[in-house]
Amino acid sequence: MKALRNLVFGYKKHILDFKFDAGTSRGVLKQKETFYISVCEKSFPDTIGYGEAGPLPKLSLDDFPDFEQRLAELISQFNDQDLSLEHIALDDFVSLHVPAHYPSIRFAIETALLDLRNGGQRLIFPSDFTIKNKSIPINGLIWMGDREFMLEQIDHKLNDGFSCIKMKIGAIDFDQECELLGYIRKEYDASQITLRVDANGAFSPSDALEKLNRLATYDLHSIEQPIKQGQIEAMRRLCEVTPLPIALDEELIGVVDFEEKRLLLEKVKPQFIILKPTLVGGLRSCDDWIALAEKMNIGWWITSALESNIGLNAIAQYTATFEPYMPQGLGTGQLYHNNIESPLKIDSGTLIYDRQLDWGI
Repeated sequence: MKALRNLVFGYKKHILDFKFDAGTSRGVLKQKETFYISVCEKSFPDTIGYGEAGPLPKLSLDDFPDFEQRLAELISQFNDQDLSLEHIALDDFVSLHVPAHYPSIRFAIETALLDLRNGGQRLIFPSDFTIKNKSIPINGLIWMGDREFMLEQIDHKLNDGFSCIKMKIGAIDFDQECELLGYIRKEYDASQITLRVDANGAFSPSDALEKLNRLATYDLHSIEQPIKQGQIEAMRRLCEVTPLPIALDEELIGVVDFEEKRLLLEKVKPQFIILKPTLVGGLRSCDDWIALAEKMNIGWWITSALESNIGLNAIAQYTATFEPYMPQGLGTGQLYHNNIESPLKIDSGTLIYDRQLDWGI
C-alpha cells in the first residue's frame, strides 16, 4: 500500500440543479448542496484525489445548518496536523480522524484517499467495470409526483429497457399508486419486470400490514422502509408477518457501532437491507453491514443518495467489486443539469463505465 505523507486537504461547494422537481416524502427538491473534498501530497500537488460529501436534507445524520463551517474546521485540523498515513492502514484513517456523526464526510474522505492512492484518476476500485466495460444492473427510479408525471416516468423507463422499476410511494393517493403498479403488471409479469416500491416511512404501524397485503397482489420484489425508522418493535413484527419482503433503509442511519448493527439485524430480521454509503458512514461501514447481513442470510443492495457523478462513481466502483447480479440503485447520475461530466452511462437498464469518455473538471 502506498504511503501518503504531508497531505493537503481542501474542499469546494457546488450547488446541483435538478432537471425536474424531485418529490420525496420529505418535500420537493429543486437543488442540492454538495461539497467536493480534495487531497494531495505536498510533493505531488498535481495528483489529486476527490470525494463527495453531500448530506441529504432532513435525513442525513450530518445535515447541520452549519455543515460547511464544520467541514472547513475539520479540513483545517487535518492540514494543521501535517498528516501522514505512513504508519497506519488506509482503512483506519477515517475512523481515527473523522467523527462518526459526520457520515457523508467519512465517505468523502475515504474515497478521496482511495482515489489519491490509485493515482488521482477517479479510479477508486479498478475492476472489470472500469477496465472492461462490465455493466452493473440497476433499477429505474420513478419519482413521486402527480399521476401523470409518474405515469410518464414509468413509460420512459420501460422504453429505455429497464427490467427493474422502483417506484416511490406515499406522495399521492394510495389507490392511484396501486393503479400505477397495476398499469405495469397489466403488460409485464414478474418474470419480465421486477417491481420495487419505496415508502420512505409513509405508512403508520396500524395500517402498514393492510397496505402490504394489497401491494403484495402486484407481485413486488420488495418494499423499502414501510414505516418510519426508530419503531424497532413495530418493524420487527411487520417483518415477521409481511406478505412481501421488507428492506430496511433509513433504519440503518446512525447505527455506527458494529455490535449495534448486529443487534438491529438480529432483532428485526429484515429480508433485505439497503446501503447508502453517504448515509451510513462510508464504504468500510458498508463492509460491516454486508458481512453481518450475509452471515444472517439477509439480502442487500447498494444505492446512491443523490450524489453527483463524483460520489456515484465511487459507489458504483465499490459495488462492482461484489459482481452484483441483483439490480442496484445507481441511476441518479442523470438528475442534474450541471453534473460533473464522467464516463458513467446508463444503457438498457445497466450502468457502464465508458473509458472513451473523459472526466470533466
